[in-house]
Amino acid sequence: MTRLSHWIALACSLCALGVPATAAGQSSPALARDVGTIEGIVRAYYEVISGPPGAPREWGRDSTLYMPGARFVALKQRAGKPVANLMTPEEFRRAVDREFVAKGFFETEIGHRIERFGHVAQVRSVYETRRTADGPLLGRGVNYLLLYWDGTRWWITGAVWDDERPENPLPNSWIEPGRAKAPRSP
Repeated sequence: MTRLSHWIALACSLCALGVPATAAGQSSPALARDVGTIEGIVRAYYEVISGPPGAPREWGRDSTLYMPGARFVALKQRAGKPVANLMTPEEFRRAVDREFVAKGFFETEIGHRIERFGHVAQVRSVYETRRTADGPLLGRGVNYLLLYWDGTRWWITGAVWDDERPENPLPNSWIEPGRAKAPRSP
């Protein structure tokens, strides 16, 4: 057996044993429960950023969810026109960490739809945000996550989101019964 064949056989054995995959730039391997299913990676996407004031966010775990080169697009409204803010997951972490830790932040999924074809999937994930788990509603919106399956795990390739606004209300049919804690105030 050549040295290359030996390493390939070892890598295949580790994958078969469920050893988590690590992408370049990740400080730790992904948790199998986070990346083994579409539902698992979406759950982790919300868990890593949520927590009470003073609690550090799980940015190391967060970094294991995204493929190298993943991009975020946050849409905002300025002067009645949409504005896209593009960033990497790391740029997002740096931008929000201080506020999330100081004030607390909980983003909770209240509805989703998964569309999958072969090794690709798109998730429409409806969310609500609060400063504390049971605190007043800050806002709601939709994350669109694009994912792919590499044969051993799911990767998020990118996320695009937009917030609910009076002229852009969430369709009630997108919210799962019993998932939303309170309706948005008028």
